Amino acid sequence: MYTAHPDRYADMPYRRTGRSGLKLPALSLGLWHNFGPDRPVETQRAILRRAFDLGVTHFDLANNYGPPPGAAESALGEALKADFAPYRDELVISTKAGYLMWPGPYGEWGSRKYLLSSLDQSLKRMGLEYVDIFYSHRPDPETPLEETMGALHSAVQQGKALYAGVSNYSPEQTREAARILADLGTPLLIHQPRYSMLDRRPESEGLLDTLDELRVGSIAYSPLEQGLLTARYLDGIPEDSRAASDSPFLNSDAVTEELVGRLRALNEIAASRGQSLAQMALAWVLREGRVTSALVGASSPEQLADSVSAIRNLHFGADELARIDEVLKR
Repeated sequence: MYTAHPDRYADMPYRRTGRSGLKLPALSLGLWHNFGPDRPVETQRAILRRAFDLGVTHFDLANNYGPPPGAAESALGEALKADFAPYRDELVISTKAGYLMWPGPYGEWGSRKYLLSSLDQSLKRMGLEYVDIFYSHRPDPETPLEETMGALHSAVQQGKALYAGVSNYSPEQTREAARILADLGTPLLIHQPRYSMLDRRPESEGLLDTLDELRVGSIAYSPLEQGLLTARYLDGIPEDSRAASDSPFLNSDAVTEELVGRLRALNEIAASRGQSLAQMALAWVLREGRVTSALVGASSPEQLADSVSAIRNLHFGADELARIDEVLKR
């Protein structure tokens, strides 16, 4: 029987999510990859146990995570039952709905029927009565935003979710979603955008400024750009890497000589900070406190622990930031 480490809260910083009372760990565990039937169950459970022992109290999922879709939630459900039942109130568990889950006109996007049906299925897979955060995973161009936000509000009112969030929404869509939810009496807690050194759109498009103004939290996904911001590609494309596979999220065309040169320059800056490139990339996303939490994935407990070590140095001097910006602008 798993017993959590007694000092699990000693080192991890926890940040308030917007203007809410909820705090999230600086690093959260995303169950996007590596949690499905093609991975050893014991490895999956070991990653979750190591995460919690290191103070990672937030497990982030979506209905379509796996593969196949739903597998990650089922895997977490088994782990919750086997290891974490005594610790449910110490955990923040989130899930999302928006992408394709079943055939027909009600199996994706943002209708009330789809979102609430999907949430019921997610709760059943995880063996939970509620999730802490329920997200609209992507905006629906054909469904009124009032309907989508109304479904999130209903989930909270029904006690199936404690908080409401959105992901992949533009600044304008986020502002309108927050207004609708506020009128309904369910504040928008958090936005989950893609954000990294190599994808700074939340800065350039004004999303971070909008979230600051609305006092809404943020949690960045893909802060390591599918592994690009690690030591994995410093010498090109390894044969066993994601870029060398048929992954829809990263292909070999993205790993250019120019990019590899920039990664090597960033790695030199990281070394001067006493960090790996991955650790510096995570710290960079968390700099200045504008981002509440950064989502990391892991294929092993050791990889997870290495990522969590980023919290040992989250400070950047002005000269370091200038050097990083210079490299990124090449």
